Amino acid sequence: MPRTTPPEPARSIVIAGQAVAYQLRRSQRRTIGLAIDHRGLRVGAPTRARIGDIENLIHEHGQWVLDKLAAWRDRPAQGKLEITDGTVVFALGEPLTVAFTNVGRSRWQFGPGTLYLRPDATHTASDLLEKALREKARTVFAERLALLAPRLGVAPPPLRLSSARTRWGSCSHHGGIALNWRLVLMPLAIVDYVVCHELAHLKEMNHSPRFWSVVEQLCPDWKARRLELRQLARQIPHF
Repeated sequence: MPRTTPPEPARSIVIAGQAVAYQLRRSQRRTIGLAIDHRGLRVGAPTRARIGDIENLIHEHGQWVLDKLAAWRDRPAQGKLEITDGTVVFALGEPLTVAFTNVGRSRWQFGPGTLYLRPDATHTASDLLEKALREKARTVFAERLALLAPRLGVAPPPLRLSSARTRWGSCSHHGGIALNWRLVLMPLAIVDYVVCHELAHLKEMNHSPRFWSVVEQLCPDWKARRLELRQLARQIPHF
């Protein structure tokens, strides 16, 4: 199997007047390949491929890209996902396989690529999955706030998890930040974009050009990440 490098920060390209976000992953492959799934446009490229050549290929297949993205976008919103032994969900951009177990006393436990759940008559698999992911979300979100806040010259603010259906984050006038726990079902780069967005409100409690310049200090490719967030939002599962 070709050795693969970690995905690069999200990029964006304009196709027929439409901004399209894409994720680039380089490896020892020989050709440039395009794929589209629930995460949007994914590009695989040789390690030394030039961005100009990569984006020329995307333009050559521009109508195909737009048609496939539209097909994903027009799919019905994700319904309730039934959680069974072997169900796979994506957490922070990586597949996470649910495995039922009777071993141990913990209701849930994370392993490499696996989340072990111990459901019973009073604790359904869905409830345990949500609680486990909330726990992971709180840990990861707090880590990202601690990492990114100092870059803006502010202390990490108090964190609260939210369950809002249409809002990914908010910042109160008292300086506290709420982040939707379902962000843990998106790639880490998208989590960071939302964290940067809310941290920027500690400087500018608005969406003025000055606000977006603060966001750009923390997240230079925020436009691509915001676009990817919008593309992924309809595919987030509920359970």
